[in-house]
Amino acid sequence: MGKAVDEVMGDYIHRTERRVLYADTDSGGVVYYGNYLHFFEAGRTEILRANGASYRELEENGYILPVVECHIRYKASARYDDLLLVETSVHDVRKMSCRFNHRLSRVDDQRLLVKGYTVHACVDPQGKLTPFPDYFREKLRLIAGE
Repeated sequence: MGKAVDEVMGDYIHRTERRVLYADTDSGGVVYYGNYLHFFEAGRTEILRANGASYRELEENGYILPVVECHIRYKASARYDDLLLVETSVHDVRKMSCRFNHRLSRVDDQRLLVKGYTVHACVDPQGKLTPFPDYFREKLRLIAGE
């Protein structure tokens, strides 16, 4: 799971747009560094939804996908009211984990702002590591092109 984001964005990249809210920023009007993970989450949710893999359904069936690893490379700052393009892809689908790669850029000038990834483990409600349900793993593999 150690390859750089640019090396493995893959053929299927889901794109969604998100506006930077005032609540996302610090006192200088710049997106607070930790809030980029919220944009990553939006991308993750939308790529799953667009491919018929509902996170809500997964949770209703007793599975949770906590983040177990994340990496963010900051290239430039997003500011209040910027419209961001959130690009997300799925990679390295394993029995009990997978990786989502993310890139965020500003829509008006296409400037790359942030790139990174999150790795998610599949756990049961007690937090015990467990295999993905077969139907969900297959959807992830299809999205990843595996």
